[in-house]
Amino acid sequence: MKKITLLLAAITLFSCKSPAQEKKDTAKETYKVSKTEAQWKAELSEMEYYVLREEGTERAGSSPLDKIYDPGTFICAACNTPLFESEHKFDSGTGWPSFDRPIEGNVAFGSDTKLGYSREEEHCATCGGHLGHVFNDGPRETTGKRHCINGVSLNFIPKGEKLPAIE
Repeated sequence: MKKITLLLAAITLFSCKSPAQEKKDTAKETYKVSKTEAQWKAELSEMEYYVLREEGTERAGSSPLDKIYDPGTFICAACNTPLFESEHKFDSGTGWPSFDRPIEGNVAFGSDTKLGYSREEEHCATCGGHLGHVFNDGPRETTGKRHCINGVSLNFIPKGEKLPAIE
């Protein structure tokens, strides 16, 4: 009888679904800028939608923003939130725009395990749009971080031009 009780207890313990086992559903999170998937599809290009809403990755070397080092601000392509300043951009040699730090408070972080190991993922804190990932192989003389960002998730506003309103 003791063995059956222990067996039933073990089955119950291991079959219970805990919150830790649930997949994070960022689509249900509430952001300051929140739209339906149909609205996002209507407003974004196919590639922007793939990266920003489906957490895809653009091909390395495909973004012209990778080679822009002019003074200015890189903003979210989905909602216009300022995300990175060009003074913190560097050539990582990866083929994606890279920065050693974001604009404080405008980028949200989470965990991505899609490749079988954990990576720190970045999203726009205003609309939840997927931006890229953070790695610990950035410039040692500054933060040591490399914010590896999909260029299609950004727009560049040169210094002196007015930043568009967040929408």
